[in-house]
Amino acid sequence: MTINNMRHIWSIITIILLAACGGEKKPAGQSKPAQDTVLVFLLKTETARKTVELPAELKPFEQADLYSKVQGFVKTVNVEMGDHIRKGQTLAVIEAPEVNSRLAESEAAIQSEKAKWNSSKDHYERLYRASQAKTPGIVAPADLERQRQQMLADSATFLAAAKQAQSYKAVSGYLHITAPFDGIVTARLADPGAMTGPGTVLFTVQNNSTLRLRAAVPEIYVSTMPDIREISFRVDAYPTRQFAAKLMRKSGAIDPATRTELWEFIADNRDQSLKAGAFAYVKLGMSREGLSLIVPPTAIVTTQERKFIIRVKYGKAQWVDVRQGMTTDKGIEIFGDIQPGDTILVKGTDERKPETTAVWKIKS
Repeated sequence: MTINNMRHIWSIITIILLAACGGEKKPAGQSKPAQDTVLVFLLKTETARKTVELPAELKPFEQADLYSKVQGFVKTVNVEMGDHIRKGQTLAVIEAPEVNSRLAESEAAIQSEKAKWNSSKDHYERLYRASQAKTPGIVAPADLERQRQQMLADSATFLAAAKQAQSYKAVSGYLHITAPFDGIVTARLADPGAMTGPGTVLFTVQNNSTLRLRAAVPEIYVSTMPDIREISFRVDAYPTRQFAAKLMRKSGAIDPATRTELWEFIADNRDQSLKAGAFAYVKLGMSREGLSLIVPPTAIVTTQERKFIIRVKYGKAQWVDVRQGMTTDKGIEIFGDIQPGDTILVKGTDERKPETTAVWKIKS
Protein backbone atom coordinates (compact mmCIF):
# COMPACT_ATOMS: atom_id res chain seq x y z
CA MET A 1 0.00 0.00 0.00
CA THR A 2 1.41 3.37 -1.06
CA ILE A 3 1.71 6.41 1.18
CA ASN A 4 -0.98 8.26 -0.86
CA ASN A 5 -3.47 5.43 -0.36
CA MET A 6 -2.84 5.45 3.39
CA ARG A 7 -3.46 9.21 3.56
CA HIS A 8 -6.74 8.78 1.63
CA ILE A 9 -8.01 6.13 4.05
CA TRP A 10 -7.18 8.25 7.12
CA SER A 11 -8.96 11.24 5.56
CA ILE A 12 -12.18 9.23 5.17
CA ILE A 13 -11.97 7.97 8.76
CA THR A 14 -11.46 11.54 10.03
CA ILE A 15 -14.51 12.81 8.12
CA ILE A 16 -16.68 10.01 9.54
CA LEU A 17 -15.56 10.74 13.11
CA LEU A 18 -16.18 14.47 12.73
CA ALA A 19 -19.65 13.81 11.34
CA ALA A 20 -20.46 11.53 14.23
CA CYS A 21 -19.26 14.07 16.76
CA GLY A 22 -21.21 16.84 15.05
CA GLY A 23 -24.50 14.80 15.22
CA GLU A 24 -24.17 14.51 18.98
CA LYS A 25 -24.02 18.29 19.60
CA LYS A 26 -27.18 19.84 21.24
CA PRO A 27 -28.46 23.31 20.63
CA ALA A 28 -27.46 25.87 23.23
CA GLY A 29 -31.14 26.66 24.21
CA GLN A 30 -34.13 24.25 24.20
CA SER A 31 -37.27 25.94 22.47
CA LYS A 32 -40.62 25.84 24.39
CA PRO A 33 -43.64 24.09 22.78
CA ALA A 34 -46.25 26.52 21.34
CA GLN A 35 -49.46 27.03 23.44
CA ASP A 36 -52.81 26.06 21.88
CA THR A 37 -55.29 28.76 20.89
CA VAL A 38 -58.76 28.60 22.52
CA LEU A 39 -61.85 30.55 21.47
CA VAL A 40 -63.61 32.56 24.19
CA PHE A 41 -66.43 35.11 24.32
CA LEU A 42 -67.51 37.88 26.66
CA LEU A 43 -70.64 37.05 28.65
CA LYS A 44 -73.45 39.57 28.28
CA THR A 45 -77.08 39.93 29.33
CA GLU A 46 -79.90 39.29 26.88
CA THR A 47 -83.64 38.77 26.92
CA ALA A 48 -84.41 35.08 27.33
CA ARG A 49 -86.95 34.38 24.61
CA LYS A 50 -88.16 31.14 23.10
CA THR A 51 -90.99 30.03 20.84
CA VAL A 52 -92.61 26.80 21.99
CA GLU A 53 -95.50 24.76 20.65
CA LEU A 54 -97.55 22.97 23.29
CA PRO A 55 -100.47 20.54 23.01
CA ALA A 56 -103.79 21.93 24.22
CA GLU A 57 -107.48 21.07 24.31
CA LEU A 58 -110.58 23.04 23.39
CA LYS A 59 -113.32 23.11 26.01
CA PRO A 60 -116.81 24.65 25.83
CA PHE A 61 -117.19 27.94 27.64
CA GLU A 62 -120.18 26.44 29.46
CA GLN A 63 -121.44 22.85 29.63
CA ALA A 64 -124.26 21.21 31.57
CA ASP A 65 -125.92 17.81 31.86
CA LEU A 66 -129.66 18.32 32.34
CA TYR A 67 -131.60 15.99 34.67
CA SER A 68 -135.19 15.71 35.77
CA LYS A 69 -135.50 16.61 39.45
CA VAL A 70 -138.68 14.56 39.85
CA GLN A 71 -139.63 10.99 39.07
CA GLY A 72 -141.90 10.74 36.06
CA PHE A 73 -142.25 9.99 32.37
CA VAL A 74 -141.02 12.03 29.43
CA LYS A 75 -144.09 13.61 27.90
CA THR A 76 -142.56 15.61 25.03
CA VAL A 77 -139.07 16.28 23.64
CA ASN A 78 -138.79 19.55 21.72
CA VAL A 79 -135.18 19.50 20.46
CA GLU A 80 -132.75 17.25 18.65
CA MET A 81 -129.00 16.81 18.85
CA GLY A 82 -127.24 19.73 17.16
CA ASP A 83 -130.12 22.17 17.65
CA HIS A 84 -129.24 25.69 18.74
CA ILE A 85 -131.10 26.76 21.86
CA ARG A 86 -131.81 29.96 23.80
CA LYS A 87 -131.67 30.46 27.55
CA GLY A 88 -135.03 29.55 29.14
CA GLN A 89 -136.25 27.55 26.14
CA THR A 90 -138.28 24.43 27.07
CA LEU A 91 -136.41 21.36 25.87
CA ALA A 92 -138.70 18.66 27.30
CA VAL A 93 -141.77 18.22 29.49
CA ILE A 94 -142.04 15.58 32.22
CA GLU A 95 -145.36 14.05 33.24
CA ALA A 96 -145.72 13.32 36.98
CA PRO A 97 -149.42 12.94 38.02
CA GLU A 98 -148.63 12.72 41.73
CA VAL A 99 -146.92 16.11 41.62
CA ASN A 100 -149.97 17.72 40.04
CA SER A 101 -152.31 16.06 42.54
CA ARG A 102 -150.19 17.22 45.48
CA LEU A 103 -150.21 20.74 44.09
CA ALA A 104 -154.01 20.67 43.78
CA GLU A 105 -154.35 19.32 47.33
CA SER A 106 -152.04 21.99 48.70
CA GLU A 107 -153.97 24.76 46.98
CA ALA A 108 -157.23 23.42 48.42
CA ALA A 109 -155.61 23.25 51.85
CA ILE A 110 -154.63 26.89 51.53
CA GLN A 111 -158.22 27.93 50.95
CA SER A 112 -159.45 25.85 53.90
CA GLU A 113 -156.82 27.12 56.33
CA LYS A 114 -157.31 30.69 55.14
CA ALA A 115 -161.05 30.43 55.86
CA LYS A 116 -160.34 29.14 59.39
CA TRP A 117 -157.88 31.94 60.03
CA ASN A 118 -160.30 34.61 58.77
CA SER A 119 -163.07 33.20 60.98
CA SER A 120 -160.96 33.11 64.13
CA LYS A 121 -159.59 36.56 63.34
CA ASP A 122 -163.09 38.04 62.99
CA HIS A 123 -164.19 36.38 66.22
CA TYR A 124 -161.21 37.77 68.10
CA GLU A 125 -161.74 41.28 66.74
CA ARG A 126 -165.43 41.24 67.87
CA LEU A 127 -164.47 40.09 71.33
CA TYR A 128 -161.76 42.70 71.55
CA ARG A 129 -164.14 45.54 70.58
CA ALA A 130 -166.65 44.30 73.11
CA SER A 131 -164.01 44.19 75.84
CA GLN A 132 -163.24 47.82 75.17
CA ALA A 133 -166.87 48.89 75.77
CA LYS A 134 -167.79 51.06 78.74
CA THR A 135 -169.84 48.31 80.32
CA PRO A 136 -167.37 46.10 82.21
CA GLY A 137 -167.60 42.30 82.42
CA ILE A 138 -169.22 41.70 79.04
CA VAL A 139 -166.16 39.69 77.85
CA ALA A 140 -164.06 37.73 80.30
CA PRO A 141 -160.31 38.31 79.87
CA ALA A 142 -159.72 34.55 79.71
CA ASP A 143 -162.12 34.18 76.78
CA LEU A 144 -160.38 37.02 74.93
CA GLU A 145 -156.95 35.47 75.45
CA ARG A 146 -158.18 32.02 74.37
CA GLN A 147 -159.57 33.46 71.14
CA ARG A 148 -156.35 35.35 70.49
CA GLN A 149 -154.34 32.13 70.79
CA GLN A 150 -156.76 30.37 68.43
CA MET A 151 -156.34 33.16 65.88
CA LEU A 152 -152.53 32.90 66.08
CA ALA A 153 -152.66 29.10 65.69
CA ASP A 154 -154.93 29.34 62.65
CA SER A 155 -152.61 31.98 61.18
CA ALA A 156 -149.57 29.69 61.59
CA THR A 157 -151.44 26.77 60.01
CA PHE A 158 -152.43 28.96 57.07
CA LEU A 159 -148.83 30.14 56.54
CA ALA A 160 -147.56 26.55 56.68
CA ALA A 161 -150.10 25.48 54.06
CA ALA A 162 -149.04 28.39 51.85
CA LYS A 163 -145.37 27.41 52.16
CA GLN A 164 -146.15 23.81 51.30
CA ALA A 165 -148.18 24.86 48.28
CA GLN A 166 -145.30 27.08 47.19
CA SER A 167 -142.88 24.15 47.39
CA TYR A 168 -145.21 21.94 45.35
CA LYS A 169 -145.52 24.71 42.80
CA ALA A 170 -141.72 24.87 42.56
CA VAL A 171 -141.58 21.10 42.06
CA SER A 172 -144.17 21.35 39.30
CA GLY A 173 -141.86 23.87 37.63
CA TYR A 174 -139.23 21.13 37.42
CA LEU A 175 -141.50 19.27 35.03
CA HIS A 176 -140.31 21.65 32.31
CA ILE A 177 -136.65 21.06 31.37
CA THR A 178 -135.29 24.42 30.19
CA ALA A 179 -131.99 25.59 28.69
CA PRO A 180 -129.68 27.19 31.28
CA PHE A 181 -127.86 29.28 28.66
CA ASP A 182 -127.63 29.97 24.94
CA GLY A 183 -125.87 27.13 23.16
CA ILE A 184 -126.27 23.87 21.33
CA VAL A 185 -127.65 20.44 22.22
CA THR A 186 -124.72 18.03 21.97
CA ALA A 187 -126.54 14.98 23.36
CA ARG A 188 -130.24 14.01 23.41
CA LEU A 189 -130.69 10.99 25.66
CA ALA A 190 -134.45 10.80 26.22
CA ASP A 191 -137.50 9.82 24.19
CA PRO A 192 -141.20 10.36 24.89
CA GLY A 193 -142.60 7.72 27.23
CA ALA A 194 -139.28 6.92 28.87
CA MET A 195 -139.17 6.88 32.65
CA THR A 196 -136.83 9.45 34.13
CA GLY A 197 -135.64 10.67 37.50
CA PRO A 198 -132.91 12.57 39.35
CA GLY A 199 -130.19 10.14 38.21
CA THR A 200 -131.04 10.18 34.49
CA VAL A 201 -129.37 12.61 32.07
CA LEU A 202 -131.82 13.92 29.50
CA PHE A 203 -129.61 16.35 27.53
CA THR A 204 -126.07 17.68 27.38
CA VAL A 205 -125.86 21.29 26.28
CA GLN A 206 -122.81 23.43 25.53
CA ASN A 207 -122.09 27.08 24.90
CA ASN A 208 -119.60 26.89 22.03
CA SER A 209 -119.77 30.46 20.76
CA THR A 210 -116.70 31.02 22.95
CA LEU A 211 -114.22 28.25 23.70
CA ARG A 212 -111.72 27.72 26.47
CA LEU A 213 -108.29 26.67 25.20
CA ARG A 214 -106.34 24.94 27.96
CA ALA A 215 -102.63 24.16 27.74
CA ALA A 216 -100.37 22.50 30.31
CA VAL A 217 -97.25 24.69 30.46
CA PRO A 218 -94.02 23.03 31.74
CA GLU A 219 -92.73 24.27 35.08
CA ILE A 220 -89.65 25.90 33.55
CA TYR A 221 -91.86 28.37 31.64
CA VAL A 222 -94.43 29.27 34.32
CA SER A 223 -92.61 32.47 35.35
CA THR A 224 -92.55 33.72 31.76
CA MET A 225 -95.23 35.53 29.79
CA PRO A 226 -96.20 35.36 26.12
CA ASP A 227 -94.72 38.23 24.12
CA ILE A 228 -98.27 39.30 23.28
CA ARG A 229 -101.53 38.44 25.03
CA GLU A 230 -103.07 37.16 21.80
CA ILE A 231 -101.51 33.91 20.64
CA SER A 232 -102.06 31.62 17.67
CA PHE A 233 -103.02 27.96 17.61
CA ARG A 234 -103.92 25.31 15.06
CA VAL A 235 -106.08 22.20 14.92
CA ASP A 236 -105.81 19.09 12.78
CA ALA A 237 -109.19 19.77 11.16
CA TYR A 238 -107.75 22.89 9.45
CA PRO A 239 -104.07 22.13 8.71
CA THR A 240 -103.40 25.42 6.90
CA ARG A 241 -105.41 27.76 9.13
CA GLN A 242 -104.27 29.66 12.22
CA PHE A 243 -106.70 30.67 14.97
CA ALA A 244 -106.31 33.35 17.64
CA ALA A 245 -106.88 33.23 21.39
CA LYS A 246 -106.20 35.49 24.36
CA LEU A 247 -104.57 34.50 27.63
CA MET A 248 -107.17 34.97 30.37
CA ARG A 249 -105.92 33.16 33.47
CA LYS A 250 -103.42 30.78 35.03
CA SER A 251 -104.24 28.09 37.57
CA GLY A 252 -101.61 29.38 40.00
CA ALA A 253 -100.48 25.87 41.00
CA ILE A 254 -98.16 23.18 39.66
CA ASP A 255 -99.70 19.76 39.05
CA PRO A 256 -97.37 17.39 40.98
CA ALA A 257 -98.13 14.54 38.58
CA THR A 258 -97.13 16.39 35.39
CA ARG A 259 -95.05 19.30 36.77
CA THR A 260 -97.11 21.71 34.66
CA GLU A 261 -99.36 24.72 35.25
CA LEU A 262 -102.68 25.00 33.47
CA TRP A 263 -103.08 28.15 31.35
CA GLU A 264 -106.46 29.08 29.92
CA PHE A 265 -107.00 31.07 26.74
CA ILE A 266 -110.31 32.29 25.29
CA ALA A 267 -111.08 31.82 21.59
CA ASP A 268 -113.95 33.43 19.68
CA ASN A 269 -115.99 30.73 17.92
CA ARG A 270 -119.09 32.54 16.76
CA ASP A 271 -118.70 30.98 13.30
CA GLN A 272 -118.77 27.51 14.96
CA SER A 273 -115.77 26.34 12.93
CA LEU A 274 -114.02 24.94 16.02
CA LYS A 275 -115.39 22.02 18.00
CA ALA A 276 -115.18 21.57 21.74
CA GLY A 277 -113.11 18.55 22.69
CA ALA A 278 -110.68 18.92 19.79
CA PHE A 279 -106.94 18.81 20.36
CA ALA A 280 -104.98 21.92 19.43
CA TYR A 281 -101.37 23.08 19.25
CA VAL A 282 -100.56 26.42 20.85
CA LYS A 283 -97.59 28.49 19.68
CA LEU A 284 -96.20 30.69 22.46
CA GLY A 285 -93.41 33.23 22.17
CA MET A 286 -92.17 33.07 25.76
CA SER A 287 -89.88 35.66 27.34
CA ARG A 288 -88.48 36.00 30.86
CA GLU A 289 -89.03 39.21 32.79
CA GLY A 290 -85.72 41.08 33.01
CA LEU A 291 -82.40 40.13 31.40
CA SER A 292 -80.62 36.77 31.54
CA LEU A 293 -77.15 35.34 30.92
CA ILE A 294 -77.18 33.10 27.85
CA VAL A 295 -74.36 30.87 26.59
CA PRO A 296 -74.07 28.51 23.61
CA PRO A 297 -74.82 24.86 24.46
CA THR A 298 -71.18 23.92 23.78
CA ALA A 299 -70.02 26.14 26.65
CA ILE A 300 -71.72 23.97 29.29
CA VAL A 301 -69.85 20.90 30.52
CA THR A 302 -71.90 18.15 32.13
CA THR A 303 -70.33 15.34 34.13
CA GLN A 304 -71.75 12.84 36.60
CA GLU A 305 -70.77 15.11 39.48
CA ARG A 306 -71.46 18.62 38.25
CA LYS A 307 -72.52 21.04 35.52
CA PHE A 308 -70.13 23.92 34.87
CA ILE A 309 -68.67 26.42 32.43
CA ILE A 310 -65.02 27.40 32.08
CA ARG A 311 -64.19 31.01 32.85
CA VAL A 312 -60.86 32.70 32.13
CA LYS A 313 -59.69 34.87 35.00
CA TYR A 314 -56.19 36.34 35.35
CA GLY A 315 -55.21 34.35 32.27
CA LYS A 316 -56.10 30.98 33.81
CA ALA A 317 -59.04 28.61 33.42
CA GLN A 318 -61.62 28.29 36.22
CA TRP A 319 -64.48 25.85 36.58
CA VAL A 320 -67.68 27.64 37.64
CA ASP A 321 -70.76 25.60 38.61
CA VAL A 322 -73.98 26.74 36.96
CA ARG A 323 -77.66 25.85 36.91
CA GLN A 324 -79.34 25.51 33.56
CA GLY A 325 -82.48 27.52 32.85
CA MET A 326 -84.58 27.95 29.75
CA THR A 327 -83.30 26.82 26.37
CA THR A 328 -83.83 29.86 24.15
CA ASP A 329 -83.55 30.55 20.46
CA LYS A 330 -79.99 31.90 21.02
CA GLY A 331 -78.64 29.45 23.57
CA ILE A 332 -79.11 28.23 27.12
CA GLU A 333 -79.95 30.45 30.07
CA ILE A 334 -77.60 29.87 33.03
CA PHE A 335 -77.42 30.92 36.67
CA GLY A 336 -74.42 30.86 38.98
CA ASP A 337 -71.45 32.83 40.31
CA ILE A 338 -70.94 34.65 37.03
CA GLN A 339 -71.25 38.23 35.89
CA PRO A 340 -71.72 40.08 32.60
CA GLY A 341 -68.29 40.69 31.05
CA ASP A 342 -66.79 37.37 32.22
CA THR A 343 -64.64 35.58 29.64
CA ILE A 344 -66.09 32.14 28.89
CA LEU A 345 -64.79 29.30 26.71
CA VAL A 346 -66.92 28.72 23.62
CA LYS A 347 -66.34 24.96 23.83
CA GLY A 348 -66.02 23.70 27.37
CA THR A 349 -64.42 20.35 28.20
CA ASP A 350 -63.42 18.64 31.41
CA GLU A 351 -60.00 18.05 29.83
CA ARG A 352 -59.30 21.76 30.27
CA LYS A 353 -58.22 21.62 33.90
CA PRO A 354 -58.39 24.57 36.33
CA GLU A 355 -55.35 26.89 36.46
CA THR A 356 -54.23 25.89 32.95
CA THR A 357 -53.29 28.58 30.46
CA ALA A 358 -53.65 29.00 26.73
CA VAL A 359 -53.82 31.64 24.07
CA TRP A 360 -57.32 32.99 24.68
CA LYS A 361 -58.80 34.33 21.45
CA ILE A 362 -62.08 36.25 21.59
CA LYS A 363 -64.58 34.91 19.08
CA SER A 364 -65.48 37.50 16.49
